[in-house]
Amino acid sequence: MLSKSQIKLITSLQQKKYRDISGLFVAEGPKVINEFIDAQFEVHSLYALENADIQQNNAEIVSKEELKKISFLKNANSSLAVFKISKEKNISEKGLIVALDAIRDPGNLGTIIRLCDWFGVHQIICSKDTVDCYNPKVIQATMGSISRVNVVYTDLSETIENTTIPVYGACMEGSNVYRKELPQNAIIVLGNEGKGISEEIMNLLSEKITIPKFGNLQKTESLNVAMATSILLSEFKRSTEK
Repeated sequence: MLSKSQIKLITSLQQKKYRDISGLFVAEGPKVINEFIDAQFEVHSLYALENADIQQNNAEIVSKEELKKISFLKNANSSLAVFKISKEKNISEKGLIVALDAIRDPGNLGTIIRLCDWFGVHQIICSKDTVDCYNPKVIQATMGSISRVNVVYTDLSETIENTTIPVYGACMEGSNVYRKELPQNAIIVLGNEGKGISEEIMNLLSEKITIPKFGNLQKTESLNVAMATSILLSEFKRSTEK
């Protein structure tokens, strides 16, 4: 039976300050939990229904009612795990790096992490005002991909200013990405959902690139940031995989 202290700890991990204090985060569902176990994340505690498909056999068996008390999901899954947050790794300037400037929506960040995993991009650098990658909504949106992508929070302008590789910014006005010869080693900057790339970061770009509109009326204001990420990563990979 779950104790009050267990419930209190788990529910507190919805908030970033308690994740920072404890160094813990929550993942739910067998697929996501097993991805973290495969990636050698250290398990703090594991709770599951009797028949949950979890790789580890040391889960504390709980009832559906107990799982509902600790789940962050609208409909609780069959299992919930608390993992220790892994240490950030250093960023290497080899390959593509995605840089996120003040991305606030957890679903967008989770989808971007998953896209990076799909396209073989192993590094993401985030401004300090980007949503926490261990936010429960981000974790669920990544579907386990965060276990394979290194996400680092940093002073973005300082990092970009000191880089030795080209920095491309996704902008409404810039060079047509479909007509560019794109490098293997580069940083791709994507900006805030409403405001785009900040002026400070914009001034540090090597080049502005854009995804052109093709619609007859061309009335669409902009693309969702995760959608734009998928197109840009696809185009960078297409260009370098010829």
